[in-house]
Amino acid sequence: MALANWWIILVAAGVVILAVGIGLFLGLRSRARTAAGERARIARAERLRALPTFRSALRRRVLGLTGILALGAIATLSAGVVAARPMSSQTIQPVNTSRDIMLCLDVSGSMSEVDVEVLSVFEELLEGFKGERIGLTIFNSSPVQVFPLTDDYEFVREHLQSVRESFDYTEDIPEHWVGTLNGDGASLIGDGLAACAMAFDHPDDERSRSVILATDNEVNGASIVTVEEAAAYAKGNGVRVFAINPVQGKDAAVSDELTAAAESTGGQAYGLRDTTTVGDIVTAVQEQDATELRGQAQVVWTDTPNLWIVVLMIASLAFVGVVWRVKL
Repeated sequence: MALANWWIILVAAGVVILAVGIGLFLGLRSRARTAAGERARIARAERLRALPTFRSALRRRVLGLTGILALGAIATLSAGVVAARPMSSQTIQPVNTSRDIMLCLDVSGSMSEVDVEVLSVFEELLEGFKGERIGLTIFNSSPVQVFPLTDDYEFVREHLQSVRESFDYTEDIPEHWVGTLNGDGASLIGDGLAACAMAFDHPDDERSRSVILATDNEVNGASIVTVEEAAAYAKGNGVRVFAINPVQGKDAAVSDELTAAAESTGGQAYGLRDTTTVGDIVTAVQEQDATELRGQAQVVWTDTPNLWIVVLMIASLAFVGVVWRVKL
């Protein structure tokens, strides 16, 4: 407690001591006057004082007055401590899980149903995330970052829902088209994957970095970066690619290219309708080794007057009860 708080307690103790002194002084004077008056007005008063019932009543009254004095002192001291606001300190060091997951969606027309399903599953999975940072990048002929890596899950949920609902569009330009049609062609997978791999910050930190890529790998146009080059860039930066392909196994050439690219990074490719679900993929991502990132330690001070408030309440109630009893 601060020095000023100790002064409050000392003042309260001084008030108690002063009150006790005044009470004793007045009590002794009153007793002396009473004794003198009894000697003057009552004959044979010593016989009355010798009676057992009188002595018993006197002891009860003395005990009651002593209790009143003691409870008053306790209540006053407790009130002083509560007024002084006793505090306790606790050292807190924030810890976050060093996993980063970038959701990377091909938003070309052939992927609409797949994207809606992936976004819906991710909304459900947010409840299970604990410290992981989530980001979202979408692409067609050009990539757009919807939101960067963040562990603000309410913010993530809001934007996932917004993008998902944009697939049921009635306007001319839905949200998932904005900024994704600035290049030549469509579904330029290499450019999209490269943009997703470049979205990871803190390159010097030991972090688990994963891209969940949803695409059918049906490229229509000339991309700046090929899928193999984008995968090599991701691998060089410690990023694993987990691909979700709705046509996995139907077109061997297309599927094999995407599978090879994902596996070259240490990740894997999945068919959307396989026994493996999006939730299973996220579980596999979360099983990767991740170090704990410890933030700067902070000392948090909190008021802890609870015990003294209880003492004050008990002493006050007992004080009222004893005073009422003594008056009876």
